[in-house]
Amino acid sequence: MKFNSIGGGFVEGFCLIKSVEVKTTAKGMKYLDLMLSDSDGEINAKYWNCSEAEQASFVSGDIVKIRGSIAPYNGVDQLKIDRIRSTMPTDNVKVEDYVPSTDCSPQKMYDALMGIAEGFEDAELKKIVTAIYSEHREALLYCPAALKLHHAIRGGLLYHVLSIVRLAEGVCAVYPFVDRELLIAGAMLHDIAKLEEFSLNKTGLVEDYSVRGNLLGHIPMGAMIVDNAAKQLGISDNTTMLLEHMILSHHGNPEFGAAVRPMFLEAELLSELDLMDSRVYEIAHAVKGLDEGKFSGRQWALDNVKLYNHNRRSEEPFAKLL
Repeated sequence: MKFNSIGGGFVEGFCLIKSVEVKTTAKGMKYLDLMLSDSDGEINAKYWNCSEAEQASFVSGDIVKIRGSIAPYNGVDQLKIDRIRSTMPTDNVKVEDYVPSTDCSPQKMYDALMGIAEGFEDAELKKIVTAIYSEHREALLYCPAALKLHHAIRGGLLYHVLSIVRLAEGVCAVYPFVDRELLIAGAMLHDIAKLEEFSLNKTGLVEDYSVRGNLLGHIPMGAMIVDNAAKQLGISDNTTMLLEHMILSHHGNPEFGAAVRPMFLEAELLSELDLMDSRVYEIAHAVKGLDEGKFSGRQWALDNVKLYNHNRRSEEPFAKLL
């Protein structure tokens, strides 16, 4: 944790409240049991003898300033909070410093994707992709790509999309008969309904699935977004159908949530690139921080496999895309 020592055994600093619960001691006194985090890690904290007002003042997703002391409890460091307050504008706190966030600027990623779409020669693909991205710009700038698993970070959705687009450009260089603009348009729109599938907390991370997300899911919802936009923009039925199929089939198999299996080349490529990017992310994160020659725990999202860190490349696993 990025706390500063201020003397007398006390530390002070800003952190994110990941969870908070009001509990009662054996003597009937109320206290707050919190899990605090920043970009360096997390720590359990206790705020004893808190007032009734304080019990309702702090919620998950708040960034707060704390002062307290750290001591081991059952072999694990625990923070005893002496003072806690909400942040103020004069603190100049950036939420990106306290929640998992992409290293790439969301605005630059958005601009890069829009620049690619605006360069399409196909007028219909250009119109529908740029219209949908313009309409959802604000949410795209911070939305994660998942609740947990791959790219579950602030700005993760744009990072995931831009990664697939870069992969698609490489594929098209090897296979020039692939319809580049259709593949990239599908990549840019395949997860667009995740903006509606998730309920986000104030930090921009996914708190849970929305009602529509639970009942419908982002795959059919994405096809609906494309269908509605196409009708408003006068996009042909054929172009609309191809984009909708790519969205509906991008999970590959029905057992993984796809409505249909991919039935043309660009749809198949999108499904494979989506899987590739998500798996690369999962594997790289699973071994990050492991000592050389060690195995990770079993990764249930990767068929319960343990992963080995050969440590032949020591740099950060995710280079900037821009």
